Amino acid sequence: QVQLVESGGGLVQSGGSLRVSCVVSGSVFRMYTMAWYRQAPGKQRELVARIASGGTTEYRDSVKGRFTISTDNGKNTMYLQMNSLKPEDTAVYYCNASPGILPWGQGTQVTVSS
Repeated sequence: QVQLVESGGGLVQSGGSLRVSCVVSGSVFRMYTMAWYRQAPGKQRELVARIASGGTTEYRDSVKGRFTISTDNGKNTMYLQMNSLKPEDTAVYYCNASPGILPWGQGTQVTVSS
């Protein structure tokens, strides 16, 4: 069974940067379009960015130009580099396929202070 393990979250000031990582058991990157999602308190989970097996990327409008999604197939790891962070980026960040058909991991908390 595929397992997703997110890490790298933390507390950062507005304007700062963080990189979150997702280690995926098994070689799933060639099978699925992979994505990062986030869920803020009291809000629904939303898709932040996704990357197809061929490398094509898509981002939600609010993070375009600030976030970059990437994968390292050799390490079975997906990354989300987040720059120019804003308080509204505060959320628990999760990785999954797009759509989210794999078992969800625990997520990693990102908190941006103003």
